[in-house]
Amino acid sequence: RLTIDDCEIRREGVSYTIDTIRDIQARYRPDGKFGLILGDDLADSFSKWRKADEIAEETDIILARRFKNEGPGDFPYPHKILDNEIVDISSRLIRDKLHRGENWRYLVPQAVRCIIEDRRLYLPVEDRERSPGLKKEVTAILEDEARRTLSPSRFAHSRNTALLAWDLCGRFGLDRDAGYLAGIAHDICKSMSSEELVKLAREDGEPVSKGESKKNALLHARAGAVLLRKRYGIQDKEILDAVRYHTTGNKTMGPLAKVLYIADKIEMSREGIEPALRDMALNADLETLFQATLKNTIAWLRSRAVDISWGTRRLLAAMQREKP
Repeated sequence: RLTIDDCEIRREGVSYTIDTIRDIQARYRPDGKFGLILGDDLADSFSKWRKADEIAEETDIILARRFKNEGPGDFPYPHKILDNEIVDISSRLIRDKLHRGENWRYLVPQAVRCIIEDRRLYLPVEDRERSPGLKKEVTAILEDEARRTLSPSRFAHSRNTALLAWDLCGRFGLDRDAGYLAGIAHDICKSMSSEELVKLAREDGEPVSKGESKKNALLHARAGAVLLRKRYGIQDKEILDAVRYHTTGNKTMGPLAKVLYIADKIEMSREGIEPALRDMALNADLETLFQATLKNTIAWLRSRAVDISWGTRRLLAAMQREKP
């Protein structure tokens, strides 16, 4: 349930915590204050932070112990102290030991050790690729592939989409695991070249449209569905359709495809999303939320004079015909 928000990287330049807090408040829209966890080694200098008083007012400050000391001393802001275990271990220490072939397994809990071994973490790419068959879960394999091949921001988007799809599937009585898998894999072909996308997409038996010929990047969804079926053995039509139609939509979309379309368009790292649309994700029914998301997407495309795909136009026309 952890995800990375890269707003500070996207903002560029010097980044202040108060700006990050307000950015996250605007996008995530928490019901109340959210927690700001600080290492207690930062407590002495906190008063020098930009707008420290406002940070203390707008968040619940939680101080976590980092060193074997007796706490932060006289910290003049409202706060809670996390009674956490102090572990003097770093990922670099584990990585270095693993690279040198030394024993590292005693440094981490069993669950963490299993993840490192199963996913072949901290190893050079060529070593991971020479060891097929070690990973059992197709979702873990896909997540590794997405992490390895996509840009950091694109992977963060895929992870956020997967988490939101998981949540929405729970709300609407759908298979959460299928939602997460579709979300983590929906952009799996984004880093491919135009030639690779065209070749792979054509394997679904459909011609490449004029719009797709003009902008080959649109083919990443079709190519992704083919890749999931051929390379990863996924035969679930609902998952394949969800990945295939997450960009353009289609009038034949089922519930899972609609969930993925929504999650892709409104997940929290997306900028410029109307807060009301994200609020709808908490209480609206699936069809209402899907239609609102589609209309918002079309309005965004038109505002930038972007051609609307044939599949999207058909979907919109079908929705308009179904209105009472």
